[in-house]
Amino acid sequence: MSGQNIGDLSQEILADRYQCDRRLGKQAGRQTLLARDLKTQQQVVVKLLSFSSDFNWEDLKLFQREVETLKSLSHPAIPQYLDSFEIDTPSRKGFALVQTYIEAKSLQEYLSDGRTFSESEVKQLATALLDILAYLHQRQPPVIHRDIKPSNILLKNRSGNSVGEVYLVDFGAVQTLATQQGKTVTVVGTYGYMPPEQFGGRAVPASDLYGLGATLIGLITKQHPADLPQKDLQIEFEQFTQLSPAFTNWLKWMTHPSLERRPASAQIAKEVLEKPQEINKYSQTLRQGKTVSTFSLFWNAIGDSTLRGALSVGVCAAIYGTFLPGIGTIVGGCVGLSLGTVLGLGNGIIVGIVTSLWFFPLTNPKLHRQVLTAISIVLCTLTGIFFFVFETLTKEGPFYDYPGQYYYIVDDFFISLLAPSLIVGLSMGAITDSIARWYQKASRQ
Repeated sequence: MSGQNIGDLSQEILADRYQCDRRLGKQAGRQTLLARDLKTQQQVVVKLLSFSSDFNWEDLKLFQREVETLKSLSHPAIPQYLDSFEIDTPSRKGFALVQTYIEAKSLQEYLSDGRTFSESEVKQLATALLDILAYLHQRQPPVIHRDIKPSNILLKNRSGNSVGEVYLVDFGAVQTLATQQGKTVTVVGTYGYMPPEQFGGRAVPASDLYGLGATLIGLITKQHPADLPQKDLQIEFEQFTQLSPAFTNWLKWMTHPSLERRPASAQIAKEVLEKPQEINKYSQTLRQGKTVSTFSLFWNAIGDSTLRGALSVGVCAAIYGTFLPGIGTIVGGCVGLSLGTVLGLGNGIIVGIVTSLWFFPLTNPKLHRQVLTAISIVLCTLTGIFFFVFETLTKEGPFYDYPGQYYYIVDDFFISLLAPSLIVGLSMGAITDSIARWYQKASRQ
């Protein structure tokens, strides 16, 4: 190749540290090698990008992006970045990336060996990979692998009915949503595992879900997805399998050619995999990338939370005060109205901040509701306890009337502090759940 010896690298030492052992893979201008780190005596993987006759600058851009991405990732099922350096010797010029070596077989090797996978094993595999993809897609900005296929998935310690440890490797095609904004995106991936939008240079988290679905279909049918029949770009695999109807529907959902009719996130895909009946909740899909304006989010969250918080806590306090001597309906209602207004305002601000930071745009409505509701209940209950403790300590009351009667104090603590605080917390939690449902509805098509 253009005067450069990039053939036999056996026993060559790179950067005076990494002794090459054997080649693991090769593409145009790129090689993947198994090497030994002479400093740690550990086996490592070295990926080389060489300046050769078939080199192009797009390869360099992808290589640099892989280096930067691996630097930012820390997950037990993803190779760890170790080192990177430039190679400039008489026989070789280029760049190298060093990462941890995972001694495991790829799904492609299992397929080539004629190994089979049961539906249960395929579901285990899907669950593990969805967890990995959820980690990648929740990064800021989201990291999209773009090349999910059998050769990039490794299994270690497979035994019996267990698939063992699952790993996702080769981030050479990785893309972040940030790098797509206003730029020409390189079309990369593997035919048969790429969704239609990726052929047009567009990749979103749901594109990786398609690749995962196609991989699982290939694993079950023992055929390359591109060799299976299609109808309106949808892979037709049912006749080659004996899967349960629920899992078949899930795989068809994962590999739907339309972005809007695929799972919006890895979390949603995992939820439906575990509870197939939940698929009906997502029949009205969320528009990919659609967001409610920040102003609209905060305006509705703060306004709704403040108004309904004041009313609900005020009414509850009035009713509660009716049964307590020395307080009464009017006093209880006024105290509750004041407390509800303050809590509602603060709750609305927190709802807006949490939503804008972690659920903007919305891709997992259930998680959004659960997180917000839990935060509201805990914070508002604790605030209520502090409020009522302060009220009790700033005036004489039942705590001081009978200091020697332990059981009375315990009962009074529950009646005067815990019970109203829980009512406040649960009321605000219900209001927050309502706000989350509004946000979900506003995010739909």
